[in-house]
Amino acid sequence: MKDFRDRVGAITGAGSGIGAALAHELAERGCHVALCDIEPNGLAATVRRCEGLAVKVSSTLVDVSSRAEMFAWADAVVEEHGTVNMIFNNAGVDLNASAEGSTYEDLEWLMGINFWGVVHGTKAFLPHLKASGEGHVINISSVFGLVSIPSQSAYNAAKFGVRGYTDALRIELDIEQCGVSATTIHPGGIKTNIARSARTNNSIRTLGQDPDAFQAEFDQLARTTPDKAARQILRAVRRNRRRALIGPDAVAFDIASRLPAGLYQRLLIQGARRNLRA
Repeated sequence: MKDFRDRVGAITGAGSGIGAALAHELAERGCHVALCDIEPNGLAATVRRCEGLAVKVSSTLVDVSSRAEMFAWADAVVEEHGTVNMIFNNAGVDLNASAEGSTYEDLEWLMGINFWGVVHGTKAFLPHLKASGEGHVINISSVFGLVSIPSQSAYNAAKFGVRGYTDALRIELDIEQCGVSATTIHPGGIKTNIARSARTNNSIRTLGQDPDAFQAEFDQLARTTPDKAARQILRAVRRNRRRALIGPDAVAFDIASRLPAGLYQRLLIQGARRNLRA
């Protein structure tokens, strides 16, 4: 995918954050966009931002955790646009809870969106991408798909899963030589609404964390704007990267992931125990 002009890109979670930035960046580059989100107001705002850029823009309310809705949307995108070249499986949510304290309801909610949403999007769009003759699957993992963090066991599980799933997919597509490729994206702290919409319970107090301070701490750590993240993601697609680290903190996480597990984990344990004593 060397050029985005006159291609068609489908984006989940397009109502805010990275998804909205990707939609606008692609539209500015002459790429037609098919957008979906579960939140109508945000989705409408992204559509308005892309209108007037001389590209076709379509939008649909979709729950990515629903296999039926995702497959119906993929078919509708091809019917409306005539083809589709890229699927950005971007929609995501967060859960702040200890492994013991998290409820099955919350775990199923997160995995339905963060893992199964990626699987549904990949499987629904892949036949259409192959039919286009030139396609790319872009699956959003996280730096938490590189390193495990206390209070993020569910999020870690989903994002490590996305990484493994997409890495294997990329190898299979390379074997097939079918004109379609795949990239795993590992964003660091991006200035999005994911922390504001996260589910949090008091079980993280046992880990030395304050549920009431989570949003402020995230805002301090999130240094990369969605627009900058979108440009880096599209650069990775154009260069056909297998994985892409988004933001300077992502590079630090990648380095930590290469250290002996006991080393970085001991640092996290010591920090949590200091917080508990305080």
